[in-house]
Amino acid sequence: MTFRALVINKTDDHYQCELTQLETDALTDEDVHLKVLYSSLNYKDGLAITGKGPVVRKFPMVPGIDLVAEVIDSRSDEFSAGDQVILNGWGVGEKYWGGLAEYANLRADWLIPLPAKLTPEQAMWIGTAGYTAMLSVMALQQHHITPESGPILVTGAGGGVGSFAVYLLAKLGFKVTAVTGRESLYPYLKELGAVQFMTRSELDKPGKPLQKESWAGAIDCVGSHTLANVCAGMQYGGVVACCGLAQGMDLPASVAPFILRGITLAGIDSVMRPKADRIEAWQQLADLVDEEVLSKIGQTIVLEQALDYAHQLMDGQVKGRIAVKIA
Repeated sequence: MTFRALVINKTDDHYQCELTQLETDALTDEDVHLKVLYSSLNYKDGLAITGKGPVVRKFPMVPGIDLVAEVIDSRSDEFSAGDQVILNGWGVGEKYWGGLAEYANLRADWLIPLPAKLTPEQAMWIGTAGYTAMLSVMALQQHHITPESGPILVTGAGGGVGSFAVYLLAKLGFKVTAVTGRESLYPYLKELGAVQFMTRSELDKPGKPLQKESWAGAIDCVGSHTLANVCAGMQYGGVVACCGLAQGMDLPASVAPFILRGITLAGIDSVMRPKADRIEAWQQLADLVDEEVLSKIGQTIVLEQALDYAHQLMDGQVKGRIAVKIA
């Protein structure tokens, strides 16, 4: 039996991703055999598919760090045939074959149940981006940042994580300032709840180690000089949730905001997060996110379109989230 999948191969210096047919025997032997219903395109998937970043650890590789799937059979007592489950991270799409294929075999420990309030398509409109945004919001809350603490900054607001961060924060009553390099997205971000806007160029250059105390909290999807300037502009006791590196992995910052203003830099890892945190984050997402807003953030394509959309994503031509219909 064969099935369709996006497959990345590398031979010498030749890197290629194509839609092809694979034998089901090629799947690894894991606890749970799945029929993939939807996957999605994330920034990491774009890097993997286009070869613009060293994401893939071994070849051949099926990309797709997200999926919603139906269990076909399971050797784990945790899941039964017919259950619908979510996968985010765990190295899937990097070290293990991912969601941009009609079938997948995965470990039971990596899977959580699909919340009853969400359809498979809605879950992939949310995907790792919305899940990461929710973990970032939870980090601010765990450090006692409330709407009364002051305004919140979101960098990279036009992307998937940023879009959800703006929306979730606004839904919880925070006043959100959105940062994006595309002023054309201001109306979209205003619909999601942003009340103020900054251009990317205001933060992405070297700045002073201490700047005006402007924000009680921030969710940074960008890194590098942007994150350094965000830290420099935090109020006393402020908290920055760091979850992305679109500008770079470096952090050319000063210790001044940390020792003179007592700010906290909270790292957000979504890949290896314990299952209890995943379930809590997804349940909060199911409770908070409105179907109407999801339809503004998300769009759906089919597997045959994923290659083209991955290149558009890397060229900054995509806003919000892309779900990929597989089944």
